[in-house]
Parts: sequence; structure tokens; C-alpha cells
Amino acid sequence: MELNQIRDKFKSLYGTEGVVYSSPGRINLIGEHTDYNGGFVLPGAIDKAMYCEIKPNGTDKVRAYALDLGESAEFGLEENDLPAKQWAKYIFGVCREMIKRGAKIPGFDTVFAGDVPLGAGMSSSAALESCFGFAINDQFGLGFDLFEIAKIGQATEHNYVGVMCGIMDQFASCFGKEGSLIRLDCRSLEYQYVPFNPEGYRLVLVNTCVSHNLAEGAYNKRRLSCEAVAHAIKKRHPEVELLRDANLDMLREVANEVSAEDYIRAEFVIEEIQRLLDACAALEKGDYETVGKKMYETHIGLSRKYEVSCDELDFLNDLARRCGVTGSRVMGGGFGGCTINLVKNELYDEFIKRANTDYEQKFGIKPKVYDVIIKDGARKL
Repeated sequence: MELNQIRDKFKSLYGTEGVVYSSPGRINLIGEHTDYNGGFVLPGAIDKAMYCEIKPNGTDKVRAYALDLGESAEFGLEENDLPAKQWAKYIFGVCREMIKRGAKIPGFDTVFAGDVPLGAGMSSSAALESCFGFAINDQFGLGFDLFEIAKIGQATEHNYVGVMCGIMDQFASCFGKEGSLIRLDCRSLEYQYVPFNPEGYRLVLVNTCVSHNLAEGAYNKRRLSCEAVAHAIKKRHPEVELLRDANLDMLREVANEVSAEDYIRAEFVIEEIQRLLDACAALEKGDYETVGKKMYETHIGLSRKYEVSCDELDFLNDLARRCGVTGSRVMGGGFGGCTINLVKNELYDEFIKRANTDYEQKFGIKPKVYDVIIKDGARKL
């Protein structure tokens, strides 16, 4: 993303210069479908981000321009001023959530753009919310801390976009740190940085470029499975509120009281929470081979036990294994999107070549490949 394109556009639209801010997309190395079960996730901010230039304009209106779309919007900041354009709802929502928390926000001008790929599971929407949350907070001295800015982004999704997301994406976008992943406890929201310096390896996403429309209904169904099992275990173990609190022995005790499907879903989640902790311990020692093994185990679990994979993802995962890739798994909710791969430098070219040719041969479409590097979170440029 050329920052000077944003600066040129801002100058030509508003005849002045503002201040530029940035907030990144994210990956999640391991820990899938653990968030709503009170478990852990392991995200990191990446070197692809949303950027905005912003300046107060002396009115009570926001004038915004989406450079990538070539579209503009103007809106006030009262609740009934909700703009029609989807992208403008993110900016409006961030402002409204801040106002609800007691902030006074005057009108401002802004131009924004980004290079976080859309629909690839890198959370371009959280990057946009965090970028504006950070920028508006800084511009107008509102005094919100990073934690509150992440929550404001999440509340924007819930209340103005209609997506009932967890906090991971906004959290990673705000708290990202170069050379580190973030072990986030989804229940207490305590976090710690885990070193991630994979010398000799590259982190690469391969996008299937498919999206199977199972995702939403399937997601809700799996959530209900997890809740049903946690409820059954709680009758014997009152301290168990979520699957995070349970272990495999507790699960076996209720095997005859829950459906076979619910049992296997819960088994995946309990195992995945432990896998993430094992992967963190391996990262502390710089043991990337063990991390890779855990990634493959996660993929098998997501594919066979949680059943949220698809032919395209399984094909790419299998190909990674055949090419000697250290670790590979589906990243995100499933049914499409990307695999995340930890690849030794010397195997990279061959793997990418095979991913391109073999995948296109099999499915008739080319995958998209994104190299990612772990970078800092939201900031003023």
C-alpha cells in the first residue's frame, strides 16, 4: 500500500494534511474454535495493514473516502445518522461506541486504504476498526487504553455490522508486537507474549479462494454441541462452566449422556486447548518442529472431529505434508479460506510451485499465496 497515495488523495480532497495511522491484520498460529469455549488463542499481527489519514474539520460531520473502492461518505455522529455504505458503518460504529463511553468526537476528514486481503481470514475489518479507534483516540485525546480500543472494535462488529465476533482479532490488531505471538486467555483476557522468531522458516498462507456457505449454521451448531457437553459435565463437576475447565477424563464420564457428535466435537476442543499450550512451550524453546506437528494435529482434528474443513483445504494440507512442510492447518472458522503453513526456506519454492499447479489442476482455480511476517500492532506513523 502506497502511503503517498493516501496523502495525495487527502490533500486533493481536503486541501490540507492530516496525521497517518496504521493497524494490522492478523494470523492465528494455533487454537481454533477455542475462543467461545473459554480457551486460549495464539494470534500475531502481520505486515499487512489498514492505513488512515485523519484531521478535524471544524464541523459535526465525518467526511470519509475509501481509496481502494473510490467511494466517499458523509455522516453525522448521532445514532440515527447510520450511513448506508457498509464500510462507513465501521467508522461510524467506532465513533458511536466511543461516544457511548463518554467521549466527545467532533467532525473530521479521513482517507483510508489497506493491503490486508479481503476474505482471506486475516481480519481486515478488525484492522479497520483498530486503525480508526487508535487514530480517533489519539487525535482527540480521548484517553482510552489499547484494551478499551479493542473492545470498542468488537462492540462495533456486534452493534453496527451484525457480526457476533470474539475479541481475538481486535486484540491482535491493537496489541501485536514484532517477533512475538500473543497467548490470549479468552476467558480472563489475560495475555502474554510468546517469542516467534522462526529463523530458517517462512510463514505463508495459501488461500483456497473458496467459501462454502455452511459456515454460519455449522458454527452455531458446533457452539451448541460444546455447550451441551459442558452442561452435562457440570452436573458431576460443578466447577466446569466451559469446556476450558474440563479434561478428557471428565468427558469420558459423560460419554453415554451426550450424543456421539457432541462428544467428538468436545473432544477436539479439549485437545486443541492442550495443543496450544504445548505449542507455546515449544516456542519458548525455539522448537519449531514440535510446533509444526501440533499444527498438523489441529488440522486433522478440525477435519475429522470438528468437521469444518473441506476438500480444497484437505488437499492443500495433504500437499504440504507431501512436500515436507513443517506445519500446516486450516486457519479460521473453516469451510474455505486459507491454510497457514510453516515452511523451511529451502522447501518454499517447490511447495508454492506445487500448490499453484496441483491445486489448479484439481479444482480449476488458482490459489492465492501470502507471505506474512509478524509485526507491531496499531500505531501512529
